Amino acid sequence: MKKVLIIGATGSLATVVIEEVKKQTDVQLTLFARSKSRSSEAGNTSFIQGDAMKYQDVKNAIAGQDIVYVNLAGNLEVMTKNIVKAMQETGVKRIIAISSIGIYKTPLDPVLKPYRALADVIEASGLDYTILRPDWFTNADEVDYALTQKGQPETGSAISRKSIAAFVASLIQHPELHKKENLGISKP
Repeated sequence: MKKVLIIGATGSLATVVIEEVKKQTDVQLTLFARSKSRSSEAGNTSFIQGDAMKYQDVKNAIAGQDIVYVNLAGNLEVMTKNIVKAMQETGVKRIIAISSIGIYKTPLDPVLKPYRALADVIEASGLDYTILRPDWFTNADEVDYALTQKGQPETGSAISRKSIAAFVASLIQHPELHKKENLGISKP
């Protein structure tokens, strides 16, 4: 049984990822957020109430997990440093994190600085990471995405939450894929 922690579990993207990952019968999900959502605990799912700004909350949640999926907003540099430190201290190696399109443009748009900080902290961590830089999210009922490597021009357009969720679920199913990669993801 694969143990997967979702940090930021009540966000609009995370809720779609959770539903997609729940289809995998070999996954035990732990949801981490400041407050419970309506579908927090069902089937092979448990919930931990905590704050990613508080290191001990994060460390307690990460201990014993196999994969950490990060889907946060706010002071991402502090939260990401807490997550990385906790993973290093507990021996958890695999992280999948959502950043944003446009974090490597110069000059950097101030609204994107936290997402760039998240990517920089994770890339320097030594962990087995996959960073996703999605375009704007839509609620389209489709799975259609293209990936671009860091350093390649970001192409495509707004992407459905379902598409991102499908890709994240594939990484959880096959955690050996896309290690040490920073990927743009958008609708082709």
